[in-house]
Amino acid sequence: MAPSHTAGSPSGRHVGRPRLRAGRSGPRGGLAVCVPSAEAMAAVAGGGTGPGTGIAGARAATTNILAQLRHGQLSGRGLTRGAQITEALLKERDKQAKWNGIPLLLQKLYEHSHPNSDFSQCQSILKEISPLLSMEAMVYVTEDRKAAQESSFPNTYTFDLFGGVDLLVEILMRPTLITQKKKQKISDDLIKDCLSILYNTCICTEGVTRRLAERNDFVLFLFTLMTNKKTFLQTATLIEDILGVKKEMIQLDDIPNLASLVSSFDQQQLANFCRILAVTISELDTGSDDKHTLLAKNAQQKKNLGPSRAEINQATLLNIPGFIERLCKLATRKVSETTGTSSFLQELEEWYTWLDNALVLDALMRVANEEAEQSSTESSDESGLANTSTRTQLPQSMKIMHEIMYKLEVLYVLCVLLMGRQRNQVHKMIAEFRLIPGLNNLFDKLIWRKHSASALVLHGHNQNCDCSPDITLKIQFLRLLQSFSDHHENKYLLLNSQELNELSAISHKANIPEVDAVVNTDRSLVCDGKRGLLTRLLQVMKKEPAESSFRFWQARAVESFLRGTTSYADQMFLLKRGLLEHILYCIVDSECKSRDVLQSYFDLLGELMKFNIDAFKRFNKYINTDEKFQIFLNQINSSLVDSNMLVRCITLSLDRFENQSDAKVAEVLSECRLLSYMSQMSMRMSFLFRLINIIHVQTLTQENVSCLNTSLVILMLARRKEKLPFYLRTLQQMEYTEKYPGFILNNFHSLLRFWQQHYLNKDKDSTCLENSSCISFTYWKETVSILLSPDRTSPCAIVSYIDEAYMDIDRDFSEE
Repeated sequence: MAPSHTAGSPSGRHVGRPRLRAGRSGPRGGLAVCVPSAEAMAAVAGGGTGPGTGIAGARAATTNILAQLRHGQLSGRGLTRGAQITEALLKERDKQAKWNGIPLLLQKLYEHSHPNSDFSQCQSILKEISPLLSMEAMVYVTEDRKAAQESSFPNTYTFDLFGGVDLLVEILMRPTLITQKKKQKISDDLIKDCLSILYNTCICTEGVTRRLAERNDFVLFLFTLMTNKKTFLQTATLIEDILGVKKEMIQLDDIPNLASLVSSFDQQQLANFCRILAVTISELDTGSDDKHTLLAKNAQQKKNLGPSRAEINQATLLNIPGFIERLCKLATRKVSETTGTSSFLQELEEWYTWLDNALVLDALMRVANEEAEQSSTESSDESGLANTSTRTQLPQSMKIMHEIMYKLEVLYVLCVLLMGRQRNQVHKMIAEFRLIPGLNNLFDKLIWRKHSASALVLHGHNQNCDCSPDITLKIQFLRLLQSFSDHHENKYLLLNSQELNELSAISHKANIPEVDAVVNTDRSLVCDGKRGLLTRLLQVMKKEPAESSFRFWQARAVESFLRGTTSYADQMFLLKRGLLEHILYCIVDSECKSRDVLQSYFDLLGELMKFNIDAFKRFNKYINTDEKFQIFLNQINSSLVDSNMLVRCITLSLDRFENQSDAKVAEVLSECRLLSYMSQMSMRMSFLFRLINIIHVQTLTQENVSCLNTSLVILMLARRKEKLPFYLRTLQQMEYTEKYPGFILNNFHSLLRFWQQHYLNKDKDSTCLENSSCISFTYWKETVSILLSPDRTSPCAIVSYIDEAYMDIDRDFSEE
């Protein structure tokens, strides 16, 4: 299951790709879009703030105007905008309806924005409208969630109802619609005001963002405004929120001159542009991947034969010259390399007026003031040197937080690209541009830096909240390491040269061949310094508090380094650094209660111990009492969905050790509690029975399908020893003991039929099953075919052990 502190995770069993971001305040940032209640609409219409206020007659008349407007906008007939209503009528109703003059101002704006207008009067009109809307937007951003949902925003509602949104879109797009040689010129300030008002209206009034999203011409037009540095920030934020509600993902290829647009961005703009890219390259609804059944996913894949929009957009980005290189530079630059104070202060000023980052700004300024006060206290006794004002010198903590916000966006985009169809191409580029060594150099000072006493905390959150930029950066960094290492030979770039030499020495001492990927690793691209990134990660992992939400992600990142073909040298490298003892301490001595963390530890322990006799010897040395061993077993049995990968590892390892004649192996086999426990037939049958019983075809997900594969591993090993009939007969007897004949074997038959449909698909990569088990995929397929044989005389066919009266194997389990 995905950890409770996130929406999912991208590991082998966790393919969700959550959007991790701090400081959002728009419609997708956690606060529901406010829907004006009936009372609020009546208040807007009739001049009151709730039931029983205002003058009944005036309210009735005004409500009639509003009803006609709304009907006209929906039907396209009659009144469709406020400009069609006479000025006299608007003046008469304005005070009683408490419209604050908005319809009259919109009428003036309409008159001064006709096709031949020079827009000279428009900006002064917008300056009058803007404060009325920005006040409501600020309330929406700063109020707590419940209050914001219950509030009404009459000004923004009135502005939209009287055609303000459509009018601003017309004004912005007017130059593109005129065929005259001499195009109309709209000032930057006017564009900024239009965008700001549109954004505030989107925040407070339901449906506005969706209406804008339906206008593809307007969405693509907004991208052309990003070429102007003065309007970039407002444009980028509006685009992001529009794309967030758009039903159909845009195609980046449709953006005019995309490559030249991106190349025109400075590094700060590129980082902000990554916020938009995140919406265009992530599969829709990715946050709940683990909850989607495999049946549903398979059915969807049959409908969508070609690449998805997100995949097409990923390929488009990779074709932009220098794009990945610039992202790597952004991700790895040090705080001292960022632009000067003045440009950032200018951007902060933009943030102050741009509500998307208001919470971040509040937090940054609070940190700045605290540091300024501290600096003033420290320097008060020194010679006449006054401390420098925060207006002229930016505090270091604000520089750091600024850089953290940028790196969050960049790391997310790189992470998504690493998991896409062009994974190998991305791997090659980020290795060439030294992303990993660069992140290693930032590890202590930025990524895993110690929190100061005035650590940044966002409004409405606490210091340990996973929404804070510091914590979000750490999680995004760990997800990137996980995606980078998983089943790829470039994982050895996480080490430095000395650590690579250590791997070679381990192989030589054990008299086994070196791993080709280690030999072929380009030493000029590995980590610098005394420790590589993997070693640094292990160090902070062992210091992590028991209740830390990072434990899950740290374990996943380290596990991804071990996944794939089992490497004895990789395992010993980590064993020598005390990883096994740390995991066992967390599972047994701290008696970890979090299922998410437990699952990640069990998976990591399975990869660390698989086929490694030294690991089992270390395990037995640590779990040296019956009491400790029982606690360990209780943790395994508490949820087989979480621990089944470890059960698979023990089963496979036991089978290999039993076939070896080495004296050291024989000694460990006789002494190790864990191996002795699994060698009991009753224990293996118990695990097999429960693994089959906890899953069903209709509930199979990427999360729990591993239980099916673990049960298959147990039966494949039984088949090798010609004991498959015995196992099937024992399952039949266990069914009768439970007084429910056929319920396990019928279910298992259906599961194996699904397995064939799922894994024999031509697009499925079977190497993961082979690598994790060291059993050829051919043997997997043969075993499943034998078990599914319709021949009731076959001793290895499931149907031979189901009485005809209880037979239920032909049920159609296709997705409805």
